[in-house]
Amino acid sequence: MRSLAYAIAGVALGAAACGVPANGDATEGLTIGLSVSTMNNPYFVQFRDGAEAAAQRFGAKLAVADAQNNASRQATQIQGFTSRKLKAVIINPVDSNALATEVRAANLAGIAVIAADRAINHASVTQTLTSDNLAGGKLGAQELAKQIGGKGEVIVLRGTAGTSASRDRSKGFTDGIAAYPKIKVVAAQQADFDRAKGLNVMTGLIRSHPGLDGVFAENDEMALGAIQALGPKAGHVKVVGFDGTPDGIKAVRAGSMAATVTQQPRLIGWQAVQDAIKVAKGQTVAKTVAVPVKLATKENANEFWTF
Repeated sequence: MRSLAYAIAGVALGAAACGVPANGDATEGLTIGLSVSTMNNPYFVQFRDGAEAAAQRFGAKLAVADAQNNASRQATQIQGFTSRKLKAVIINPVDSNALATEVRAANLAGIAVIAADRAINHASVTQTLTSDNLAGGKLGAQELAKQIGGKGEVIVLRGTAGTSASRDRSKGFTDGIAAYPKIKVVAAQQADFDRAKGLNVMTGLIRSHPGLDGVFAENDEMALGAIQALGPKAGHVKVVGFDGTPDGIKAVRAGSMAATVTQQPRLIGWQAVQDAIKVAKGQTVAKTVAVPVKLATKENANEFWTF
């Protein structure tokens, strides 16, 4: 999106003033580890791309590992980074509750750990860098309520259990929809942030709830699966997604998705690497960073790039 491009440019221009090296020499030989929950999701591809762009910009090396949505595989990846004695590791956790042991071991080895896009629970990290998922969930609830006229039956498609993103988006949506007593959440079911699972779960739910008015999906992939399941009803049943992926924005432009709460995955990846370089060089960073979200609707969808 245009605002994202400007944001990344601003980060780069301000790098030297913030203490991050603006050339390769200052970070020569520095390798940052990055474990991504899954590369089978366009959102995390953008996240990875932003991280790689920052590493190239600042002259650091980035060791990228794909956990393939497997918490055990990711734990092994973190163990590998620790054995290599890297100075900083960025983790986008598969499960926010599953990496405490590995993170503690990294801490003991003097390795800084940054949790990116999702929090890590039960262990100390140097920084947690995420979108404002609570605010985004509430924003999604408000927009869905507006789209269906403040009354009717809605379904929630939840993301992967154990992730902070799903937990916070769910809470934000629940808090937001509570302001509309004429709206009833008739079902809330897990579909693991996956388009195919979103299609399958939604297909079953449509049979049980033929009078459905709206859907809130905790990411665009599940929203797109729900739209596919709705078939001819798509557009009549209002679907609100979350992420602002290229396919999600295209669906908003086309009118099959009513809206999506957009994140800035490239900026999250960029800033995670920028701050990892800072801590690797002994500088301090903010303990928590909440990256703003914005609503994309058909009226403003042309403001967002689809890359």
